[in-house]
Amino acid sequence: MSKKPLDLQAVREILAAKQSQPYWRSLEQLADTEGFQDLMAREFPRHASEMRDPATRRNFLKLMGASLAMAGLSGCSLRQPQEKIVPYVRLPEQVIPGKPLFFASAHTFQGYAQGVLVESHEGRPTKIEGNEQHPASQGKTDLFMQAALLQMYDPDRSQKVKSGGADKTWADFTAALGPALASANGAIRLLTGTITSPTLASQIQQFLSANTGARWYVYDPVGFDNTRAGAQLAFGQNVNTIYDFTKANVVLALDADFFAYGPANVRYQRDFMSRRVIRTEDAASVTMNRLYIAEPTFSITGTNADHRLPLRAAHVGELARSVAAALGVAGATPGTLPEKVGAIDVAAWVKAVAEDLQANRGAAVVVAGEGQPAEIHALAHAINAAIGAVGSTVRYTAPVDVLPIQPGTLADLVGEMNSDAVKALVMIEANPVYNAPADLKFAEALAKVPFSVHYGLYNDETAEKTTWHLPSTHYLEHWSDARAFDGTTSIVQPLIAPLYGSKSPHELLAALNGQPDAKGYDLVQQTYAASASSTFNDFWQTSLNAGVVANTAAAAITPTLASGASFGSAAKLGEYELVIQPDTKVWDGAFANLGWLQELPHSISKVAWDNVAYVGISTAQKLGVQTGDVLRVTAGGGTVDAPVWVQPGTAEGVIALQLGYGRTKAGIVGTLNGSPVGYNAYAVRTSAAPYFTADVQLAKTGGTYEIASTQDHHAIDTKAGTDTQSDAAVRREIVHNITLAEYKAKPNLLHGEEEHFSLYPKRQFNGYAWGMAIDLNICTGCNACVVACDAENNIAVVGKTEVLRGREMQWIRIDRYYTGSLDTPEVVHQPMACQQCENAPCEVVCPVGATVHDSEGINNMVYNRCVGTKYCSNNCPFKVRRFNFLQYNDMLYKFDMDSLKLMRNPDVTVRVKGVMEKCTYCIQRINEVRQDKERLNDTIKDGEVISACQQACPTDAITFGNLNDAESKVSQIKRLPLSYRLLDELNVQTRTSYMAQVKNPNPALQEA
Repeated sequence: MSKKPLDLQAVREILAAKQSQPYWRSLEQLADTEGFQDLMAREFPRHASEMRDPATRRNFLKLMGASLAMAGLSGCSLRQPQEKIVPYVRLPEQVIPGKPLFFASAHTFQGYAQGVLVESHEGRPTKIEGNEQHPASQGKTDLFMQAALLQMYDPDRSQKVKSGGADKTWADFTAALGPALASANGAIRLLTGTITSPTLASQIQQFLSANTGARWYVYDPVGFDNTRAGAQLAFGQNVNTIYDFTKANVVLALDADFFAYGPANVRYQRDFMSRRVIRTEDAASVTMNRLYIAEPTFSITGTNADHRLPLRAAHVGELARSVAAALGVAGATPGTLPEKVGAIDVAAWVKAVAEDLQANRGAAVVVAGEGQPAEIHALAHAINAAIGAVGSTVRYTAPVDVLPIQPGTLADLVGEMNSDAVKALVMIEANPVYNAPADLKFAEALAKVPFSVHYGLYNDETAEKTTWHLPSTHYLEHWSDARAFDGTTSIVQPLIAPLYGSKSPHELLAALNGQPDAKGYDLVQQTYAASASSTFNDFWQTSLNAGVVANTAAAAITPTLASGASFGSAAKLGEYELVIQPDTKVWDGAFANLGWLQELPHSISKVAWDNVAYVGISTAQKLGVQTGDVLRVTAGGGTVDAPVWVQPGTAEGVIALQLGYGRTKAGIVGTLNGSPVGYNAYAVRTSAAPYFTADVQLAKTGGTYEIASTQDHHAIDTKAGTDTQSDAAVRREIVHNITLAEYKAKPNLLHGEEEHFSLYPKRQFNGYAWGMAIDLNICTGCNACVVACDAENNIAVVGKTEVLRGREMQWIRIDRYYTGSLDTPEVVHQPMACQQCENAPCEVVCPVGATVHDSEGINNMVYNRCVGTKYCSNNCPFKVRRFNFLQYNDMLYKFDMDSLKLMRNPDVTVRVKGVMEKCTYCIQRINEVRQDKERLNDTIKDGEVISACQQACPTDAITFGNLNDAESKVSQIKRLPLSYRLLDELNVQTRTSYMAQVKNPNPALQEA
């Protein structure tokens, strides 16, 4: 049978779309056509002749394992899983050296799946991106998804089974396990975090059924207890709530940071900001949604609100009752609120919110945050029903997470342990010795359990107190499954075999069920073997390839509000209120050993390497403290000494502490030089009041503490000169923020400037002219772009001491600016990287030509020319260049660099001491696409080159492309009325431009 002729035009179209996800799949369909192999020989690098006769995956893995073993990788072996893994984009059974493969998998955060595509270079995962087909990520990521790569390669990860401080083996553990379970006689307890994995849930149920008397407890230090309890109060059953912000004209957030919190945070950012995108020159036609938020301290969501009311956490509930009463919700009575917050009339604020919600019936939604008690969550459900949100902006499904049939709290488990009712305790990826509420005294109770097992990524505080510690696999190393916020199931496929021979959670549960030799791959497959709609192999291949199991989203249900529901009573108030929150970077402490996140400046305060006590300006004056003073906070029988950070916008009387720090056994980063980084806020957290309390005592210690904050390190909003007539300071216009009404009244508010006289000749760039546009109106300040840039460009972590000296190395930073009153300020976030000036001030002062323009207008750095004069940095008006003072890539992890070297992107040079470095618009990505196009004598089309920051951004605030293409998205954006260039008066002709932030305040509210 003769082969079909090769359709060259079809191949050209496929190769032109190389950056799109179906690239390799499309080529695979042409594999049997005549001339295909000859085409591949031309398409891929020379000297790859061994690949023309494709090796099997098995042989390739053998070669890779052998080569890395010979390379002398210490402590771990690098190889792909023995089972066949399926790339998202691929050529059949071919691996081309230098050509990455992408595999779909799922990152789990708070137990829920977020779909990812993982880039792999010859068996090494090197970058994580979002999966466009997954409902939770839709091709985007957050900082935790990006940093998961560093976590896998972290040299501090646990590498050996331990018992009594001695090294053991998995066989030793399984030999001890059987007798221990038998002697426990049913007095066995499991402790896990939130679980959505169908396979793991089935295994746990199998274990409980086989061991009469055994019980399972779920504990997350920052979980969904209040959310679940609120649904139970409102409906008499636990339900899963899903919000559709694309349909919401008005949103009221009750202490709810839905941009950063929860399993759908990436999706919710994207959905909400889709209603704020302005891509038209017709200002009159522009419509936007409106966000109100009441919260005690600034959150990422709060910085993007049109109206923000700084309130104590206890007062947020009072506000919710007042809004509900104004809407006529049965059983709701107005709460007691302060008359004024700064210049804001609170009663008028409540009235305006209620009227706006009512006026947008069916297109409005109320969201309550986990920090609010169950009664306020129930009230939010009642309000949503009253304003017609159910079925439109809100829908309900059956629960996605799996909970024990017999409910119980961590306090119940501790009570059993203290009464000697627990003979064996198995903790799976939990660290309660560190993160349990202080009043439970978990470590003391654990000492009474004869046989205890800790299974986790790190030999942490809990591992130190158990009789057995088992190192766990990272999700990039094991087979598993998990469900997304809407119920959609993903198969978690590994990219690499376990670096340290660790076992997956499924293999641990199998051992508990008497199957110590079972493999995770087989266990996961068994879950789906009976339910596959087609032949199982086709189902399995399709599910792995897409990253989602088709048609597994949870069906909608319509729960009925319980009659006579109680919405609680006024919370206790005191002189001060202690608020305890998860940290936006290290979360509950699980990510404390990741340098990328520790060094990441906080979105609002820009604090790095520490947690602080946030207090407002008036509260600081009342306490007689200022930034850097140490404040002693006593609550719940515990005490912490926390450095003060005076934070504008913090509610009066609030002292806010962040969880996740103060680790005593986290690793070389989280426990720096053997000492905890920051203070441990769990010491003042109680099981009865985990998020806020008025029972707090404060005292100045008289000490001070040096806090590393990057906000003023590279400031460009300095005085540009003086007005010769008035001698008043003239400030540079760095950010523009206007209201929607102002924009409609004067659409060309930012345009019409005169042309600047220049001694430079007008530069002409033929072919490509790369440029970027950043939309401040939809940038949330989430920091995903910063961590993505770290991962893509091998950016070093320098440590707190160097940050204090102003030497952090991030190539992109998020500047934060306040506008308005410092009591109730508004915030503008501005991503800032090299602006790629056409008249670049850095180039004219470099004595060795290390910083030069290329033919496409990119300001490049030639590292091997740089002699470190730093003249370019001094002459840069945007302060975006970074100098490598101390060979930073080898500093932090001094004892083991091998695993981190495997993580690095092979397409980007690792810089050495004494050179300047900066953003280059991800030139390696441009060149990758360019090389593919040149082989086909083709040109790069719009959207085929995507920078790392652009690809990560959840809201698509960053657009990159060819300015010489008048129809490219970036060119179109730069022509819009809201577009402006930074420091245009300097005539540096930046290639990066910005769009002004536009807020949509309610005309009924006249804020000062």
